[in-house]
Amino acid sequence: MYSDLELRLQEAAGVFNGIEILALVFLLVLASETVWDRFTGYRQSLSETGANLIIGLVYGLLERTAYGLIVVIAVFLAEPFALWDLPMNGLTWVLAIVVADLTYYWMHRCEHRVRLFWTYHSVHHSSPEFNFTTALRLAWTEALFEWMFFIPMVIVGFDPVQVIAGLAVVVAYQSWIHTEKVRRLGWLESILNTPSHHRVHHGSNPEYLDKNYGGILIVWDRLFGTYTPERAKVVYGITDPLNTSNPITINFRDFIRLGSDALNAPSFAQALKMLMKPPGWTPTRDTALPADQSDTQMQSPAGSSQGEHHDEH
Repeated sequence: MYSDLELRLQEAAGVFNGIEILALVFLLVLASETVWDRFTGYRQSLSETGANLIIGLVYGLLERTAYGLIVVIAVFLAEPFALWDLPMNGLTWVLAIVVADLTYYWMHRCEHRVRLFWTYHSVHHSSPEFNFTTALRLAWTEALFEWMFFIPMVIVGFDPVQVIAGLAVVVAYQSWIHTEKVRRLGWLESILNTPSHHRVHHGSNPEYLDKNYGGILIVWDRLFGTYTPERAKVVYGITDPLNTSNPITINFRDFIRLGSDALNAPSFAQALKMLMKPPGWTPTRDTALPADQSDTQMQSPAGSSQGEHHDEH
C-alpha cells in the first residue's frame, strides 16, 4: 500500500519547498520588524520576543523529529480505512487545502471551547504583545493532539500527503497576519483571514472573546456565527495573564492547573468533565445553573481564569 509513497511525496515536493522558501522570507521580515520596533521604541522590551523565539525554536525541533513522526504515522495508519481513494491532481489539491482550512476552523474552535485543548493552545494567546514573533509561539505539546482532527480527511479519501501538505499551507498562511503594521485590506477582509481579523482573535476584550477562528478563510466564521470585525483597540493576551516570559511556565502553567483541578474533582465523572467542558467550568456551576443557562455562563470572561483567553493553531 505504501510502495508509492516516495512518488506521492515527490508530487507534494513543490508545496513543501514553497513553504520552506516562504518561511525564510518570513524570518527576514520578522527580524526587520523586530529591529525597527526597537529602533523606534515601539517595542520597549525584548523579553516577550525572546520567549517567542525560544518557544518557536523548540517547537520547530520537535515538529521535525518526534512529533512530526507521530503525525505522519497516525495519518498514514488511517489510510487503509479510507472510504474512497481520491486521485492526486489539481482539483483535489485545491479541495485538500479548502477542506484542511475548514477542519482547522473546527479544530481551532475546539481548542478554545474544550479545556484540555485550551491548556496547550493558550500558549499561543498568552503574550500581551502582537507581532511576527507571536506566530512562533506555538505550544510544545500541541502536535500530540492536533493530528486527530485531520484523520477524517484521510477517511473520506484524501491522500495523507495532501492532508499534511494542506494543513501546512493553512498554518504557513497565518504567519504574516500576526502584525499591527498592516491595517485593513479592503474587499479581501470579507474573504480572507487578515491581520485585522486575527488581531481580534488575539484580543482579551470581552467583545473579542471566541471570535475569528479561521485559518486562511474568514468565511467560515461568517457562516458559523463567530465573526467580529476590529473596532475597539485590541488588548492582547489572556484574561488571566501569565506575567512571565519563562518559556517553561508559558507552556505548562495551564496543564498544571488542569491536573490539579481534575485530581481535586469530587468524582471521576466530574474530573472528565473538567477536561472536556469549556474553560471556567466547575462542578458547582454545573449543578447550580439550569442546563440551558450553564453554557452561556461558562463562556463568560470571568470563567477564563481557568485557561480561556477568549475562545484557538
